[in-house]
Amino acid sequence: MSRIVSWFSCGAASAVATKLMPSAIPAYCETGAEHPDNMRFMADCERWFNRPVERLKSDTYADTWDVWERTRWLAGINGARCTVELKVAPRLAWQRPDDIHVFGYTADGPDSDRAIRLRANFPELTIVTPLIERGITKAACLDMVQRAGIKLPPLYALGFQNNNCLPCVKATSPAYWALIREHFPDKFDRMAKLSRELDVRLCRINDVRSFIDEIPLTQSTSHPTQPACDFLCLIAEQEYTA
Repeated sequence: MSRIVSWFSCGAASAVATKLMPSAIPAYCETGAEHPDNMRFMADCERWFNRPVERLKSDTYADTWDVWERTRWLAGINGARCTVELKVAPRLAWQRPDDIHVFGYTADGPDSDRAIRLRANFPELTIVTPLIERGITKAACLDMVQRAGIKLPPLYALGFQNNNCLPCVKATSPAYWALIREHFPDKFDRMAKLSRELDVRLCRINDVRSFIDEIPLTQSTSHPTQPACDFLCLIAEQEYTA
């Protein structure tokens, strides 16, 4: 029989998607650049899922910094090298041709378009998007996780839209990098130095590619997504509480 694999990222959306697929194997690609609280969140989710999370890790690279410094590549038009080495490669080595893949794309924002592109770019994969199918938004996922008694990862409260690696070189928003500078100054300084060294302008200031150390100190930062639930997430909750 085909396996159902839910790609858990230690984010609220992938947690709810995994919970809605009780027969799925939760799988997590470790990048070595996660917030340390992710391990607590994963343990809480494992109890919520009532099954362990399969952890996948690169045999070649220790973390994102190891990838960037050894390959001398951050991000470009073909994406980020760290994603390829730390997420795609371990996933391809572990997955099976007949796996059914569950992704936690939400029904709002750019996620619907991302799901469409994923299916178009990988037609050989069987892909399930339970949150889109149920009309569940990102804010609703945050609420559903908290209502399950699980404390959210701290990055959400700090203003980050996703619980991604620290830092994420795919981010081009000055607001994102201003948040990194505010809350993780050592990581910001290290990336500012490396990006200068590699001549990579990671952000856009007034739609012009710029180095992150050119971001004004007065740069505003984004606000956290506020939990907000409606009848759609209540219906979804009935599925896993029945």
